[in-house]
Amino acid sequence: MPAIHAALVEEAGAAPRFRSVPDPVAGPGQEVVDVLAVGIHQVTRGIASGRHYVRRQVPFVPGVDGVVRRADGSLAAVIGPETGTMAQRLAVDPSALIPLPDGDPALLAASLNPVISSWMAVRTRVDVVGRSVLVLGATGTSGAAAVRVVRHLGATRVVAAGRDETRLAALGADADAVVPLGDPDRAAAALAAEAADVDVVLDYLWGPVTELALRAILGARADESQLLDWIEIGSVAGAEITLPAGALRSRALRLSGSGIGSTPAETFRREAPLAAAAILAGVTGVTPRRVPLTDVEEAWAHDDAPGERTVIML
Repeated sequence: MPAIHAALVEEAGAAPRFRSVPDPVAGPGQEVVDVLAVGIHQVTRGIASGRHYVRRQVPFVPGVDGVVRRADGSLAAVIGPETGTMAQRLAVDPSALIPLPDGDPALLAASLNPVISSWMAVRTRVDVVGRSVLVLGATGTSGAAAVRVVRHLGATRVVAAGRDETRLAALGADADAVVPLGDPDRAAAALAAEAADVDVVLDYLWGPVTELALRAILGARADESQLLDWIEIGSVAGAEITLPAGALRSRALRLSGSGIGSTPAETFRREAPLAAAAILAGVTGVTPRRVPLTDVEEAWAHDDAPGERTVIML
């Protein structure tokens, strides 16, 4: 049987290895596409390790998305946890392919995942035009992209909060205020001062940091009836929080989430090309670190620098 090369997770929690797998054959209603670039995202590592709520059975090809080329030469994105994308070719349903503007496949593969997280939250959960936004976890790649995305989508004031003070300082040109989160007491005071009256929170952290931020912001709000839209996107700091019932009854607080499974496929098809166009126009500062598929095991262990995203080139 003809074979292609792919990354393959053969043991739960282990790094994928460079392997040969059967060349896909298009079934009824499918087409075979060439995979050009696949980002190693936080969610990609999480699923491969078994820590993410999306579960896969070993052995499996990792990858939650990728930039592919169709037979007509056009670029498209494939997005979804059910499709392992780190293989040279994929057999896919054409309706699952999202058209992309022509551009650097590595840049698109590096940026789409971190940009989509905030882009979808804003476009499907809440309107930020003319409003103020706090990005909680702004020193991660997705959070830093979110600072630029919300500004691009119309936010008039952006507050960036994160642990890495060097990275926070670098966000100064994109954010109106920054809040260091390293020291809890300083963080609570700074959040009360800078984010008390924000309209929207994009939360990449959750856990104890979110508990602290909720207490600080809700306790300092000048208008208790002003709606605060809190959108949970990531859980880098913890998977759970304790939320007193009174916090929901005494303040206008609305909690929602945005992520895999909560956004319809047709919404991805509508929004991803717009996000891709914004990426190619320079909205986000993500830099691709290009690595050949043969080096996937080494690439898996690499810690990306701030603003960098490792991309497997196929």
